[in-house]
Amino acid sequence: MSDALVSYEVSDGVAVLSLTDPPANAYSYDMMRRLDALVLEARMDESVHAIVLRGAGEKFTLNRLEQTPKLVIAALNGHCVGGGLEVAMAADLRLARKGAGKMGLPEVGLGVLPGTGGTQRLTRLVGKARAIELMATGRLFEFEEGRELGLVNDVIEAADADAFLARVKERAREFVPPGRASKAVGLIKRAVQTGAEMSFQDAVALERELQQQLFESEDAREGLAAHLEKRKPAFKGR
Repeated sequence: MSDALVSYEVSDGVAVLSLTDPPANAYSYDMMRRLDALVLEARMDESVHAIVLRGAGEKFTLNRLEQTPKLVIAALNGHCVGGGLEVAMAADLRLARKGAGKMGLPEVGLGVLPGTGGTQRLTRLVGKARAIELMATGRLFEFEEGRELGLVNDVIEAADADAFLARVKERAREFVPPGRASKAVGLIKRAVQTGAEMSFQDAVALERELQQQLFESEDAREGLAAHLEKRKPAFKGR
């Protein structure tokens, strides 16, 4: 499925959403509305267990996805700066193509601050002192430094954009059935994302509630049975 702004494809349990408004894939009301609709579609589709978002042009942008109970991977195949990095930080994992671009939050050069959640997400990812330094200087840096800072999970060597996307989809399939219990992955994400905004006691209570949901799931029964029978589990994501 595709339109002039966002394309949507599903294969092997992975939904790929590509922003197709080059060269910058800049924010617009229509793009964000379309992206929101497709994220909701992926969330409700039982055949989708992980989501990959990518920009089809030279730059990357991403909508807020913290509360989607499926793993979200941002595929960085070009410059990821300003608003693009702000919303890319809402993904669960960020995979970058080696040598494809730089990243950073340079808004200070315009006399403003990163105002799409950037000040808060960056602080939570790299700590207060480093976040202030990066935003106050506004400097851009390579993906490798982003990995050292904790902003990028992995930097992948790939000959071109298609090869990079293939590698990202391969990584995404590590989190889908039958090899991985995607329901548990989703609730791990919820425990972390929601729990981080709670008191410790409330977060632990949420953790117990989510664990109880998993104990009652088909995947938990399969996982425990496979462990006892000394075989690989065949999860179904439910």
